[in-house]
Amino acid sequence: MTIQKDHTEGKVAKAIENQTSKLPSDLFLWAALGSMAASATLKVAGKEKTALFVGQWAAPFLLLGIYNKIVKVEGHDQKDDVADKKDNAAYKKRSLTDTLY
Repeated sequence: MTIQKDHTEGKVAKAIENQTSKLPSDLFLWAALGSMAASATLKVAGKEKTALFVGQWAAPFLLLGIYNKIVKVEGHDQKDDVADKKDNAAYKKRSLTDTLY
């Protein structure tokens, strides 16, 4: 049995991270608070089941907010970033060499 040491993100995960990092972090906090307020309003209005359904949205919104914050701070694999920087540096070096000669 071989253990793979290369733990890089796939294309889909990178695309999701690139899009979610554009969202403001407090958006998810406000969404969670809004779902709690809507749930309380529905409960007072006597719509018990709907209130429970909407009230359960708060936790996923907060988890998405945590994910969003992690993506903004850490980004996708640092290994990929280092590899991209090395590739860009090698390309610039080749371009400069080609220009000089």
